[in-house]
Amino acid sequence: MIEVRRILTHVEDIHHEFGPVAAEPLRRGSIAVVLTNPFAGRYEAEILPMMDALQPLGVEMAQRLRAAMHVPPERIQGYGKGAIVGAAGELEHGALWHVPGGYAMRELLGWKGDRNAYARGEADGAKGQPGNALAIVPSTKKVGPPGATLDVPLTHINASYVRSHFDAMEVRVPGAPAADEIVFILVMSTGARVHARVGGLRAADIAKWDGLR
Repeated sequence: MIEVRRILTHVEDIHHEFGPVAAEPLRRGSIAVVLTNPFAGRYEAEILPMMDALQPLGVEMAQRLRAAMHVPPERIQGYGKGAIVGAAGELEHGALWHVPGGYAMRELLGWKGDRNAYARGEADGAKGQPGNALAIVPSTKKVGPPGATLDVPLTHINASYVRSHFDAMEVRVPGAPAADEIVFILVMSTGARVHARVGGLRAADIAKWDGLR
């Protein structure tokens, strides 16, 4: 069911955004995998088996992205995920990445919840436990042609309301997805926007450890 054609990794360091040079640049990375969409060209009512089949791929991609960024897991402060579905597929096929992509990153960064329970629609299991990767991984998806771009959202790994970490990373795989393919994407960052200064909850002030505040 999982037939990978290409994997594209991108890492960038942002030193400034027309303001003072940061003492330490913000590093952002993305990884995109292009694979065959087994449901292309037809409506398939039962698609959940593919979600299970994608879980090892999610783990591999999260590990490869972290390694490409050349930082230890504790340096990762932001994350996000996304999918671009080829024209012969449907938006719901991109939603299959919710558990395999998001929870692969959360587990890599220290999350202690039950991935399988969440996949069944049950409680998160990690809420109320101070630690890493408590926040749900933000996501976006669309149906698009080869070369389509996707702005993948990023938020803080422990609290979605940390305003300094609201960000997005543009991801594009040249020539993909073909009509019968899907591009699944993970993104990570090492910190806040370089010149973040619009107030709101700060990472240092996270207190509820509920994934939000």
